[in-house]
Amino acid sequence: MRRAVSFIIGTTIGGLLGAIAALLFAPASGEELRTQIGNRAQTFAADVRQAANTRRIELQDRLETLRTPQS
Repeated sequence: MRRAVSFIIGTTIGGLLGAIAALLFAPASGEELRTQIGNRAQTFAADVRQAANTRRIELQDRLETLRTPQS
């Protein structure tokens, strides 16, 4: 258990350090980079909303199927 927690902490710290290094050495200026990050975040949020709506519709259809009496 302790090894798993240590691994997760190490992976998280490594990921954060990698992200910081990527931002520092990015070929774009700060403003361009912020714009790109904002655009990607908006696209990601829209994709997540679309996937959630699709899944919600699927689950509602399945629930309706389960609620209808079997003949």
